[in-house]
Amino acid sequence: MVTTKLIGALLVICGLLYMAGAALYRGRMSEPHSSRGESAGLEPRHRGLRFLGLKANWPGLVIAALGALMLLIPSVDGP
Repeated sequence: MVTTKLIGALLVICGLLYMAGAALYRGRMSEPHSSRGESAGLEPRHRGLRFLGLKANWPGLVIAALGALMLLIPSVDGP
């Protein structure tokens, strides 16, 4: 039972780390200085929220969901 909880917790953490890595390594967070005189921020102008979508994060969501199920299994089985 302890092993199931430990593996479930590790899977949840791995799923979250996968999704964070996918968001971080998808593209550059800053643009090179532009010659137009606009102030360059940390986020590119056209990045949007696509990097948070299901298409990029489905493996991490599946891993985290499996971990959550493994954390819930001992409570369903009983003592």
